[in-house]
Amino acid sequence: MRPLSKIATSLKPSATMAVNATVKQMRAAGVEVFSFGGGEPDWPTPENICQAGIQAIQSGFTKYTPASGTSELRAAIAGRLKDDYGLTYENSQIIVTSGGKHAIYVALCCLLDPGDEVILPAPYWVSYHEAIRMAGGTPVVVYAPEKQGFKLTAAQLEAAVTPSTKMFLLNNPGNPTGAVYTREELEPLAAICKKYDLYVLSDEMYGKLIYDDAELVSFPSLSQDIYERTVLINGVSKSYAMTGWRIGYAAAPKPIAAAMDGYLSQSTGAPPSISQAAALEAFSGPQDAVERMRQGYDERRKYLVERLNSMEGVSCTVPKGAFYLLIDVQAQFGRTLAGRIIEDDADFTQALLEAEHVAVTPGTAFDAPGYVRWCYASSMEEIVEGLNRLERFIR
Repeated sequence: MRPLSKIATSLKPSATMAVNATVKQMRAAGVEVFSFGGGEPDWPTPENICQAGIQAIQSGFTKYTPASGTSELRAAIAGRLKDDYGLTYENSQIIVTSGGKHAIYVALCCLLDPGDEVILPAPYWVSYHEAIRMAGGTPVVVYAPEKQGFKLTAAQLEAAVTPSTKMFLLNNPGNPTGAVYTREELEPLAAICKKYDLYVLSDEMYGKLIYDDAELVSFPSLSQDIYERTVLINGVSKSYAMTGWRIGYAAAPKPIAAAMDGYLSQSTGAPPSISQAAALEAFSGPQDAVERMRQGYDERRKYLVERLNSMEGVSCTVPKGAFYLLIDVQAQFGRTLAGRIIEDDADFTQALLEAEHVAVTPGTAFDAPGYVRWCYASSMEEIVEGLNRLERFIR
């Protein structure tokens, strides 16, 4: 038999998906597990959004739509971007996809040729690195340490540029760090992108989940030149608790949007019509549920940070967005916990799961060795018990 694709056989499976699978297996075996490894809101999808999906089914709105989504949904997305960030997009510049991950992948496929380099700040969401490779590109990882708030500087970005660099990938607010860039931090990055004529893929999926004094400055809003080179990624999964509905989108300059539309027409086509109807209600209907969920995450975030930073042997930086934080567990290396010598973050997460049935994701999966990611999209009761078990484990 001839070999399989080299790209396909070299792909790393998603670490967060692997954690979720392990948790489900343990629960199926009757084990009580406290899971903070995934990235899925625990809130139900708001009722008005669910009813819009039900109404779509009952009214027979169950057929194909245009490859890039219905005109009504694209208009609603454009309206939301205008209201929230002052951005102006025509319907033709909005591309609706089967989740945010799909929007990222299609954008990369339409912008990269084999050998093109993409500067990828680390820590990064697990799928970015492999998506770049799947699209034929080469990820160039640049680490932004905790002392910088896990945020890349303009000097770091410029130092990574080569003649092969074609794109800068920005995730703001960040997963797994919860970092939020200020306008003063974004503008120098934008200047480097303009200087070297780089495309920018700006993933702002968590843009509605901002805390304290932070502000989401949407990257294409910085200037017209940046607008013309940026593909903005967003969707309904995180802010509207609609992960399973599978609706993401890209907002892009017309030539890029046209290429993405063509790509979709020859691959997946449009997302499900009923999911589009639900997303239309999400974007155009009342937004109070989003704020209620944000406040809930904020309460959990504050409690989590206070508890963690009061424990001996672990620490965390205060996240300003999303619903994740990175816990520094390097002080645990060399210790024996639950009968296991802890040599790295993978050992720590495995021992914690086996001993206390608490699931987190090793930081190595995000190119952040020495850390573990804790997702606080869980109930306060679960977070309290999870932290109790973590504290018992490290003692």
